[in-house]
Amino acid sequence: MQNKGFIKVFTIILTAICLFYLSFSVVGRQYNKKAEQYANGNLALQNQYLDSLSTEKVYLNYTLKQVREKEIGLGLDLKGGMNVVLEIDASQVLTSLANTDDPQFNQAMRETVIQNRRGSASDFISLFQQNYEAIDPNGKLANIYSVTMRDRVSPTATNAQVISVLRNELTSVANNSFNVLATRIDRFGVVAPNIQKLDRAERILVELPGITEPERVRNLLQGSANLEFWKTYNVNELSLYFNELITRSNEYAMMQREALAAAEGTTTNDEAADDATSEAVTAEADEADKATLAEATSQEIGETIITEDGEEKRIVITKNFMEYFHEPYFAMSGASGPVVGTVSKLDTADVNFLLNRYKDLFPADVRFKWGFKPVDQRETYFQLFALKGDGSKRGPALEGDVVTNAKADQGQRGSAWEVSMTMNSAGASRWATITGAEIGKSIAILLDGYVYSAPTVNDRIEGGRSSITGNFTPQEAQDLENVLKSGKMQAGVRIVQEDVVGPSLGQEAIRDGFVSFVIALIALFIFVIMLYGFIPGSVINGALLINLFFTLGSLAAFQAVLTLPGIAGMILALAMAVDANVLINERIKEELAAGKTLRRAVEDGYKNAFSAILDANITSIISGVVLAIFGSGPIRGFAITLVIGITASFLTAVFLTRLLYENRMAKGKWLHLTFETPFSKFMSREYHFKFIENSKSVLTGIGIFILICIISLFTLGLNSGIDFTGGRNYIVRFDQPVKVGEVEEAVSPYLGESAKVITIGTSNQVRITTNYMIEEEGQGVEEELRGYLAEGLKDFMTPGKTIDDHIQSSTKVGPSIAEDMIRGAFLALFFALVGMGIYILFRFSGWGFTLGTVAALAVDAFAVIGLYSLLWKIMPFSMEMDQTFAAAILTVVGYSINDKVVVFDRVREYMRLYPKREIKQLFNDSMNATLARTINTGLSTIVVIICILLFGSDAVRSFVFALMIGVIVGTVTSLFVASPVAYGIMIRKQKKEEEKKLQRR
Repeated sequence: MQNKGFIKVFTIILTAICLFYLSFSVVGRQYNKKAEQYANGNLALQNQYLDSLSTEKVYLNYTLKQVREKEIGLGLDLKGGMNVVLEIDASQVLTSLANTDDPQFNQAMRETVIQNRRGSASDFISLFQQNYEAIDPNGKLANIYSVTMRDRVSPTATNAQVISVLRNELTSVANNSFNVLATRIDRFGVVAPNIQKLDRAERILVELPGITEPERVRNLLQGSANLEFWKTYNVNELSLYFNELITRSNEYAMMQREALAAAEGTTTNDEAADDATSEAVTAEADEADKATLAEATSQEIGETIITEDGEEKRIVITKNFMEYFHEPYFAMSGASGPVVGTVSKLDTADVNFLLNRYKDLFPADVRFKWGFKPVDQRETYFQLFALKGDGSKRGPALEGDVVTNAKADQGQRGSAWEVSMTMNSAGASRWATITGAEIGKSIAILLDGYVYSAPTVNDRIEGGRSSITGNFTPQEAQDLENVLKSGKMQAGVRIVQEDVVGPSLGQEAIRDGFVSFVIALIALFIFVIMLYGFIPGSVINGALLINLFFTLGSLAAFQAVLTLPGIAGMILALAMAVDANVLINERIKEELAAGKTLRRAVEDGYKNAFSAILDANITSIISGVVLAIFGSGPIRGFAITLVIGITASFLTAVFLTRLLYENRMAKGKWLHLTFETPFSKFMSREYHFKFIENSKSVLTGIGIFILICIISLFTLGLNSGIDFTGGRNYIVRFDQPVKVGEVEEAVSPYLGESAKVITIGTSNQVRITTNYMIEEEGQGVEEELRGYLAEGLKDFMTPGKTIDDHIQSSTKVGPSIAEDMIRGAFLALFFALVGMGIYILFRFSGWGFTLGTVAALAVDAFAVIGLYSLLWKIMPFSMEMDQTFAAAILTVVGYSINDKVVVFDRVREYMRLYPKREIKQLFNDSMNATLARTINTGLSTIVVIICILLFGSDAVRSFVFALMIGVIVGTVTSLFVASPVAYGIMIRKQKKEEEKKLQRR
């Protein structure tokens, strides 16, 4: 084998990279275990423990926060959490830019809003243009937008030019909203969140793993954002008030400490409380402070408050106000500026509590706000600012909507970074007044109630152009630019798709996925050893384990998210990796049967199998790439895992196993291998089937099957999931088994006749599907629906539990998203077939092979659709037409093409070796020669599929069942559709060439 050195060096480097990135998951898991042990079931204390160490360097000069960010991410279906697709209110953007009460414009806008919410293949602006020109064919959009946008739209601009400007404006608004949402999510404290822009400018995807309070997230994401400019106090102006606050808070803290001490005394004989107390005062207790001790000993001490983020928290004050500050500037002689001091993030709630409790001590216009960013490298301390309210409402001096532009840049001669800001005419006038009155003081810039900057005013600023300085780093200056640009959320947002998965369901998914994975792996290992013997089987199994290692390491390196479909993709990739090894071993057996020595047989076996393995892998990767492009969420995770696994299998099967054989044989080892067992002799006997001659009868049977499927589609139809229709799914678990009919009868009066109920997994768990109120907007819709569910299911619920305790997960898909999913699914299937067809044409240089492949793959795809229609009312698991259904069809296509490629590769080889042999015999001989490989590969894949069907999660059963259909049908179509079609075209071509030769004579 050539390039052995390169393969060895590449493998060593890849192994080192995988070990490096996987090590972060090991270290992160160790600290998570420590946090769980320390917290003893208290989730808040567990998060507090991890937060206290987040900026500590714990591994290879990486902080714990960085380590956790580099772990293999778990998807929402494994970890629990929330996935949301937000849509910017494009109608609000377009209307706010218009300067007209034109009835045609308003009518077009109303119709566009309705069509967009019902679902459309076109984006909002395209729909608006179509509707406007249909209502008023001679209407000019320039008349509507040239007044307010005179710098960008001329009065003579065409509609197409105006539409182009509007697209740019909508993109700008979406970018601003993206910035606002990103800063909010960053402050929310989610580990490894994902926020990204989607293909439509007005849509944004947000994934928040581990979230347990979805209502807080909905409010966070959909709430309005305001940029504000506030006047400030110098802290020395408030020193007398702070002194009084310190005295009052000291008295209050003494009372709390006395109550705490009394509570400790009453619980010393209580074993449970003593255990909790001892846990709270173990190592690291100084980071958790005495509030934890108070909560553990008695709920009567302290007061329960609702934080600014809507979280309930119990406050126990054990120190006076000043003792909470790391640096109390207000106590320093001659202190100036608006910063009161710096406080640990663990103590901010306590400081807020004291400021609110004793707010009457301060002037009525005083407002206290926290800085957005920490001020130390450990990201522990935050600044508290003293603001001065303006006007009768004692609010901000200026709203952020007056800002028209902002830009971060370096000062003159490469000095420190600064941010320039431009305001409109009204803002410029007001800004001149404010800055003229506040010379020498600071103006605080706030977004969402947090201070981003507080620059000092040096002079009165005329004309609305300002330069904000403050020793900014380039990143800080860029952040401030984004804040000023995105200050006001220029358009509202609405949730058009939402998935909420409870952590308990996620834990079950992890367990089921892991169990099915281990069982499938063991079954696969046993099957391979039964096929080829202990040593060759162990070589294949070792390659599979290395393949798994490389796949996990690559996922970690790319920081990809592992989902339940991703685990299925990993298992499927392993099963497909067996295909390459089977091809190689079967070719080695053929070479041995031809009388070659073992070493020569191994060499020729690898060489002759290479082209088939390469073509099969590339065509499967094409399917995976298409799936990754057009899929979303978990399906994209499946595709990425599958592509990585197939790529890794090529390295392990084609190169590493060969290096091992050559190494052992060079040392005089493994020289008596036969690659056969009694089982494989039975499976791999010589075949002499006449496939081409018998294809007509089989094709007749396939035609009858397709006809039955067509009838079924018109009569039984397909079980359309909410991904394609829009609606809501709720997975509800009860403590006792329930009957589907009774549950459906109970909820129908509240959710309408559209409500469907099916059992999911066990008899005490059901999924309720409804499209009731799916087009309704507003933050209260979800609560109203849950209220209806609670009323309908009250006879099934456990006394003392709420409906939220029973709901394990929920999913919402709006009609517009459903329309996009349908289009994406069809595009994915179309481009997958086209892409693979083009590759086959390029590699095999003949339309016969291409058309035979596409025809067979079309039958494979339709077989899945038809059997879903025939069986969805019979099978004991859900068989819906949803994203998983679309992914299953594409996966079947990607898997099935392997068979076609292997057969056609052998035909191509035989055509070169036996150019005078009859084409019919070439095809029959090729299919008979590869039949053992087809059977062995199919059986190994079916072994894996059966293990997942029996032991895997309900979330993947429908998907895996489709794969089983694909393996069976794909084998049949390879032999009786792809090859006969290719043979027929080649025969016609041969006859035409012979006729031309006769005519020339």
